[in-house]
Amino acid sequence: MIDESTSDHSAVKHPVLDVSRETIVAIATAPGRGGIGVVRVSGKALLALAQAVTGKNVSPRMATLVTFRDAGGRVIDQGIALYFVAPHSYTGEDVLELQGHGGQAVMQRLLRRCVALGCRLARPGEFTERAFLNGKLDLAQAESVADLIEANSAEAAQSAARSLTGEFSQKVHQLTNFTTELRMHVEACIDFPEEEIDPADRAAQQAKLHHLRGLHAILAAEAKQGAVLREGLTVVLIGRPNVGKSSLLNKLAGDDVAIVTPIAGTTRDHVRASISIDGVPVHLIDTAGLRETEDEVEKIGIARTWQAIEKAGAALLITEAGDTVGENEAIILAKLPQTLPMAWIYNKIDAHDQQAARAQEGNHAAIKISALTGAGLPLVRQWLLETAGWQPISGGVFMARERHLIALRAAAQHLDQAAQSDLPFELFAEELRLTQLALSSITGEFTPDDLLGEIFGKFCIGK
Repeated sequence: MIDESTSDHSAVKHPVLDVSRETIVAIATAPGRGGIGVVRVSGKALLALAQAVTGKNVSPRMATLVTFRDAGGRVIDQGIALYFVAPHSYTGEDVLELQGHGGQAVMQRLLRRCVALGCRLARPGEFTERAFLNGKLDLAQAESVADLIEANSAEAAQSAARSLTGEFSQKVHQLTNFTTELRMHVEACIDFPEEEIDPADRAAQQAKLHHLRGLHAILAAEAKQGAVLREGLTVVLIGRPNVGKSSLLNKLAGDDVAIVTPIAGTTRDHVRASISIDGVPVHLIDTAGLRETEDEVEKIGIARTWQAIEKAGAALLITEAGDTVGENEAIILAKLPQTLPMAWIYNKIDAHDQQAARAQEGNHAAIKISALTGAGLPLVRQWLLETAGWQPISGGVFMARERHLIALRAAAQHLDQAAQSDLPFELFAEELRLTQLALSSITGEFTPDDLLGEIFGKFCIGK
């Protein structure tokens, strides 16, 4: 403990906190300047820490005006201390928040003061990880914290907030409970083989399974839409030089993101822009024109274009209205991944006296537009939403991640196996058990530790 009777704080040889208790600290506000900055501490017995930093005894759940001081008693800042006693806090542990002015120098000095008193710098996501481990949040809710922070549209933020309040988790628990009840009924048939199984019991089991599969299908559809809101769609704009790729990017983005000139080869590297279409994030990549060239810089840009194509979720192949599929387009088409969704964009219809329209050419869409006037752009936006898999659901959606979709697909496969009419009771019960495990992995009831590390490691520090 610190001896407060001495004014020479630098003479203290022992930290306020027992390091073995793993009390953690981090700056909880974003880097940069701001009106307010917050240093957050979580652990045990934080009153001593608060006393050492502020010289005051702070009361639980009350904002206390304090002066933050360093080890030598010099003023760091003036601000507010908030103390939350376990388990009534975000992490379920004692939590102390020191709120000062939002300058980086001030926040770093306050952070170093806490470290000197025995705190350990928190890992990314460690506060939320502790909230999960202490039962304050389940895993799906914990993930939604990061999703809410990263949301780049109002719709995505609303969906993440729904997950944070537990709507997604409640539906998963409902499915898990139904699965458990059905599994108990089936295993009762296994445990008492001498009893003759009433055909009505078998019919009741199948009826319950049918109901369970229906609920699962609804949840899977809602989760898929939530994943679309979270992940969005990455789209590359490709084509030969000077067909209007950069003009289309600027028009969709609503800003002059890319340089537009009549000189072929102007775009030498990726130009990126993120837009929101009905709340769905769409990441556009304007690429170097694909052509044979002796320009070494342009060659590098073209090589990067093909790298971007390999990672994209869709492509817009742009050519000029009135043109047919030429040798250059044929070469591009031959190199494109066969599974990549693609739309042909016939640009510059204003120069060819054509109207905006959408049609189907083979297995891809063909859309006539004018990047100059904006004609046909709603058709492009609609195609992008369809390709992303966006289908608005009444009542809204909740945020979901790829691992949630994988778990739901695994549960669906086991339910499909269980639905086989000639399946023995033992195998029927096993498929239900596997369904239960898959669903429980979503909320973290059965989740490997290495997966937890991967999930929370992607959070920002201080959360």
